[in-house]
Amino acid sequence: MFRSARHLLASLVILFLSLPAVAQVSVTSGNGEGTVAAPVVPEDLTPDQVDGLVARMSDDQVRALLLERLDAVAEKQAASAADHEDPITEINEIWAEMVASWTHVLTTLPNIFSKQAEAFGNFATTFGSTGVLVLLGLVISVLAIGYVAERLFGYLTRGWHDQSETQTEADLWGAVRYLFRRFCYEIAGLVVFYVVIRAAGRAMLTPDQITYAAPFVFYLIWIPRLGAAVSRFVLAPRKPHFRLVNVDDHWAKYLHRNLIGLLLLIGLTLFVLRFNALNGVTGEDTRIGFWLNAAIHVYIGVIAWTARAGLSQMMLGTDPDRTRFDEEVAHYYPYFAIGVSVVIWLLVEFLVAQNDPAILAVLVHGSHFTTMFWLLIAPALDTLIRGLVRHLQPPMSGEGPLAERAYRSAKRSYIRIGRVVAGLFVVFMIARAWQLDLRHVASAGVGAEVGGAVIEFLLIIAVGYIMNEVVSLWINRRLAKEQTAAEALDEEAGGEGGGAGGSRLATVLPLIRVTAQITIAVIFGLLALGALGINITPLLAGAGVLGLAIGFGAQKLVADIVGGIFFLIDDAFRVGEYVDVGGTMGTVEKISVRSMQLRHHRGPVHTIPYGEIQKLTNFSRDWVIMKLKFTVPFDTDPNKVKKIFKKIGAEMMEDEVHKDGFLQPFKSQGVFDFDDVGMIIRGKFMAKPGKQFTLRKEIFNRVKAAFRDNGIDFARREVRVAIPGLDETDLSEPQKAAVGAAAGEAVNQQVNKP
Repeated sequence: MFRSARHLLASLVILFLSLPAVAQVSVTSGNGEGTVAAPVVPEDLTPDQVDGLVARMSDDQVRALLLERLDAVAEKQAASAADHEDPITEINEIWAEMVASWTHVLTTLPNIFSKQAEAFGNFATTFGSTGVLVLLGLVISVLAIGYVAERLFGYLTRGWHDQSETQTEADLWGAVRYLFRRFCYEIAGLVVFYVVIRAAGRAMLTPDQITYAAPFVFYLIWIPRLGAAVSRFVLAPRKPHFRLVNVDDHWAKYLHRNLIGLLLLIGLTLFVLRFNALNGVTGEDTRIGFWLNAAIHVYIGVIAWTARAGLSQMMLGTDPDRTRFDEEVAHYYPYFAIGVSVVIWLLVEFLVAQNDPAILAVLVHGSHFTTMFWLLIAPALDTLIRGLVRHLQPPMSGEGPLAERAYRSAKRSYIRIGRVVAGLFVVFMIARAWQLDLRHVASAGVGAEVGGAVIEFLLIIAVGYIMNEVVSLWINRRLAKEQTAAEALDEEAGGEGGGAGGSRLATVLPLIRVTAQITIAVIFGLLALGALGINITPLLAGAGVLGLAIGFGAQKLVADIVGGIFFLIDDAFRVGEYVDVGGTMGTVEKISVRSMQLRHHRGPVHTIPYGEIQKLTNFSRDWVIMKLKFTVPFDTDPNKVKKIFKKIGAEMMEDEVHKDGFLQPFKSQGVFDFDDVGMIIRGKFMAKPGKQFTLRKEIFNRVKAAFRDNGIDFARREVRVAIPGLDETDLSEPQKAAVGAAAGEAVNQQVNKP
């Protein structure tokens, strides 16, 4: 029995803990007289080999092997716990490192001048006092040669630049063309300058001299001049009539001057750090980088605070359709710039406190300045996007309030798409500055590091959002055009119903939009969850079960949806058409997946599920016949009336305002009926749906005028009193009329007596 227990214990140890470590350990026996070494356990044991090994092991050997495995597990757990420290502890450690770094800054403050003098001394030792002067003279000579070449290039091409300025029109595109040509002109000059000094430097300087001269030229001359060209393109400080941004002359000149000063300070910082490194003085010796970097961030804060009115004015832009969000961004942008400067400064201090050579090498190349640049320019890119959308957006489709709302909605869609694209661009540029390839991180997929999963998640969400906006934008533009035409027809109908309605496309597009948005949201939502490492298979299975439950428990809903699909396939109705559904009449105002809404011309809205529609009558399809009745006295000549109707119909068919509404002209149908007042003569015409009411009003007006001109009265009810013998009396005509009037008044009183 003891042997079986020992056999089972050894098997569990070997198979369950299965670590491929093989070591010899000593275990003191209970009597303290000796040690027992754990046996060597080979890898990839078969069950038969395990049985054979256990059979040869003693109890002490089993205990030794168990202790060895338990110690290995404990060490692994301790290492894992050490890698996952408490967040509060990590924060305290980070703070302690930063405090230690700042303390070191204060302790090395007296060494700044001495160490800097040491750097210059090492530089002088490397080249000698004469060599330093020679190097300085050669650098000045190379710069002079480059400057002369640049001025010569400007002189040879001045005619093109002057001609472009004189031919520029005083509008937006004219300003853009002029500024872009001037910018290209300046960049071409800088390229000539760079090529010439590079060629001259290689010819006149030794490789060691180039090593020292290149950072000076790049950081203190090339970068500030390039930044000045970009600033002149954007701010146009001396060309206010060509300025692209909404800022006055004072702030344009102020920002231009200080941007150049800021670039000079940044270049000086990078050059000093590079110069000290070449001359044997590290950043730990003087910490001069701390003071120069702090000066840069203080300078940024001073610029943003002083020019906050100009920056807000510039960020607000000139677009009249700006939203409250745009106004808030413009108002808080100066404070955002100050906050970004502070955050980047703290980030740099944190990275410096880590004292990692790889990170310090990246900082020396100015990655934090690049990051700060793109973060500060991101809101400016938003202003640029709004300006471009304002001038590049296609013109408004149709007229009226509906078209204006659609136009503004499309503008916001373009702006949102531009914001997402600009945000992705800024993120990629910042990652590039830190030498981080986001594509490789994101392509690692599910199960990779948390950073890769988050990046992949954000990219999927961004792509899905852009696709949703593009689909919605296209559908909304088409829908706005169709609905504007339907709105015009409804106005012509005078609110009486029976309008032509919208097209079939206008009816189907809202359903397509909803379906597309739901599809995009579901697909990209599942992909995004998968990118975070969430298993979406249970979600898909749950959705299938839910769909099955809905199919069994909501048969009426399924019937409504299927009925609506076939109604749309049959093109039985469209949005804007006037229909009768089982006695419920109204204009189709809205359709959904399961029901339609009818708006009665007096205001009530009826919601009717598709499954309840047994018969649908459409009053707005293809053509409409209007029949008009006119009551005239019995002695009226019907042929004369027929000629009048025919003439009115011919005139309206030639009228530019009304001829397009007719399918058949207005004409007489002759005497339709008699009543106790007179003859009823009927006329008819065939018109396009929605045009019939406007044409009917015009026909009534013309018939009334034509009857008046031809001496034809409309029949009206009247009471005639016959007085026997009145015609045989000797009374005059006025007297007979007075008697008749008195008799008529007496009859009226008798009739009206209660």
